[in-house]
Amino acid sequence: MNQENQNKIMPVLAMRGMVIFPGSFFHFDIVRPKSIAAVIDCMKGEQLVFIVTQRDPGEQFPKAENLYTVGVVAKIHQVLRYNNSEVLRVAAEGLYRAETVTYTEQDEFFEAEIKRLESIKTEINTQVLGELMHMQVQLDRYIQFLPHIASDIISRERTIEDIGERTDYIADNIIDSVEFKQQLLEELDEEKRMMSLSAIIRNSIEIRMVEQDIEEKTQQSMDKNQRLYTLRTKMDIIKEELHALAPDEYMSETDENQNYIDKIKALGLSKELTHKLLDEVRRLGYMNASTQESSVIRTYLDTVISLPWNNMSKEKKNLQKIRAVLDKSHYGMNEIKETIVETLAVHRLNPESNANILCLSGPPGVGKTSVAHSIAEATGREYRRISLGGIHDESEIRGHRRTYIGAMMGRIMYEVSQANTKNPLILLDEIDKLGNDFRGDPSSALLEVLDREQNHAFFDHYIDMPFDLSRVLFITTANDVSNIPAPLRDRMDILPLDSYTREEKFQIAKRHLWKKQLERNGLNSKQLKISDEAIYAVIDDYTREAGVRSLERTFEKIMRKVAVEVLGDSFKPLRITTAMLDKYLGLPKYRSSDLNINDEVGVATGLAWTSVGGETLPVEVMVLNGSGKLKLTGSLGDVMKESAEAAYTCVRSRASQLGIEEDFYKTKDIHIHVPEGAVPKDGPSAGITMATAIASALSGVPVRHDVAMTGEITLRGRVLAIGGLKEKTMAAYRKGIKTVIIPKDNTRDVSDLDPVVRNSMTWIAAEHIDTVFSTALILPKGEAHAV
Repeated sequence: MNQENQNKIMPVLAMRGMVIFPGSFFHFDIVRPKSIAAVIDCMKGEQLVFIVTQRDPGEQFPKAENLYTVGVVAKIHQVLRYNNSEVLRVAAEGLYRAETVTYTEQDEFFEAEIKRLESIKTEINTQVLGELMHMQVQLDRYIQFLPHIASDIISRERTIEDIGERTDYIADNIIDSVEFKQQLLEELDEEKRMMSLSAIIRNSIEIRMVEQDIEEKTQQSMDKNQRLYTLRTKMDIIKEELHALAPDEYMSETDENQNYIDKIKALGLSKELTHKLLDEVRRLGYMNASTQESSVIRTYLDTVISLPWNNMSKEKKNLQKIRAVLDKSHYGMNEIKETIVETLAVHRLNPESNANILCLSGPPGVGKTSVAHSIAEATGREYRRISLGGIHDESEIRGHRRTYIGAMMGRIMYEVSQANTKNPLILLDEIDKLGNDFRGDPSSALLEVLDREQNHAFFDHYIDMPFDLSRVLFITTANDVSNIPAPLRDRMDILPLDSYTREEKFQIAKRHLWKKQLERNGLNSKQLKISDEAIYAVIDDYTREAGVRSLERTFEKIMRKVAVEVLGDSFKPLRITTAMLDKYLGLPKYRSSDLNINDEVGVATGLAWTSVGGETLPVEVMVLNGSGKLKLTGSLGDVMKESAEAAYTCVRSRASQLGIEEDFYKTKDIHIHVPEGAVPKDGPSAGITMATAIASALSGVPVRHDVAMTGEITLRGRVLAIGGLKEKTMAAYRKGIKTVIIPKDNTRDVSDLDPVVRNSMTWIAAEHIDTVFSTALILPKGEAHAV
């Protein structure tokens, strides 16, 4: 084998953004330690180094896979160091193409086994000469776009007769793209290399021509715009001077401006507001129609004129029919319906009176939004809804000032404009979820909107004129009214929509939800029915919520599966029964009752309020031998922990009465746990529950499993009032609780409970913890006071 063609091992020098060709003489600086080490090593031998280009020039320390495989073997002629610095100046000459076989990473630099690549020579014939002449013509055209190319490079290129060498020389000195250069370096067939170079030059010419054309057009456009700007500026100055000398004579008499004048006069506004709008029309008259400011004025005038300044929709005033519509669309909610009818009755007697601002509060899914829609339908008002959840920008309510680019009116005025009536019903949904930040406080902006003494002259920043909102019926919704700022909450009448009872859910499902989902899923009552028992089973075993959204989704799940069967060949009309629920819904998600069936020691059932309704809250206590430590688990908040400590102290003060060893606080550790530890819990209303569980665990006396309780406890054993009684007792009703212990101060709240709940349980009013113990603990003697 020829020694020149044998594979060689030599140092590797990685180049960034630079491709070297055979026959080229070049200088370059190296600063990377591996590159310096490679150059120093090669100078010890034949002074040969394999130069290859990095794929990513930004890589500071490239690996073997980051380098191209084809490069050039070069001979280093000279190495200089700059003034004792770490930078080396290298002069080298490219010798021949080579390809890496394998890389070997030494401690200081890369080495590679390389294989020499020989070019495939081209036979000179007529076709090749034609291609060469065509490439030369393309090159001459391309050089015209490159004034920086030196003349000696051009003249040197014409003297090279070998096609391969000539192609390499042009690629090395004329082409800028690293990717194109590497493509030409890897091409061994000289004819193909020449044709590729010709195509690259041709594409580069086309790109340069497009760039040149764009530059010329841009310059022409700039010249034209400059002339237009100068002429328009002069025209505007002349118009302003004429308007200042004779405003009435030189106001524009175009059809557009006259149309604006007619529309403004037809609005019937006050003299002051009419004059304000006509001034805007006059400004528009002496402005150039193509300026940005004239466009802003037109948008403003169109917006103001489109507002329903005097347009009122006809309201339905028959209270019996209004009540009938509300009864038809919503089951129950008698107190809400009565308040709505009373409000409308007052408005009928005195149309000039401002309507109350109603706030429908309650957990998700109880029908707050749909009630508002039904009120609009019952009264004949246009219905508009504004979702306030997550709004942080005050301009969403009050609008932007016209000085801003892209200014627009606020959401309130926008919805009034879309309703095209002065007396719509506007629902402000999720008002408790308003935010505030550096852009302002939207809740403060709503103070004027919802104040019956101020909203007759609401001032939107964009409209810049007072607008009467007193005829608008505003209704708001909230999940938690405590999150509404006090000044805003004071302007509203709070109407609570509490959790639905089991019977209410059944009636809503049977009358509304089932029919609604049949229509939505393309089915009808002849194809699919459901038994009453199945509806109750879905409520008890597959949903657990304050409202009915999950119940509706569960019905939808059944109907999706039935829809698949309907499209089959053997479908017959179907009636869903309790036994069929496993097939369409799977196994029940919840047990019908989580209540213990046995009386246990150290386990008491409490009642808790949540944002989605009430829940039972079992409290477990375990007594262990120890040194008197009190351990609390179950993700309890600070208030609940303090309540547990108060309950512990209260029980300790009654140790002798309960038959507990008086020195238990020295010898026993007490562990209080509230299950579902992943759910945060807080509040003082579990105080009597924890006291009962502690007393039971220490005395060994079981707690009645059918008794639930709620109330705050003091150190002396007093039972204090709590909130959320309706939701809590609803949870007790769902779980089959027979007896509920409540604080005596909450006795008056029992009359407000649903009759189904109120009549299904025994109520014990406790003023002191002794009443709780005598009712909940299974003692030989006890005392109970019925409400």
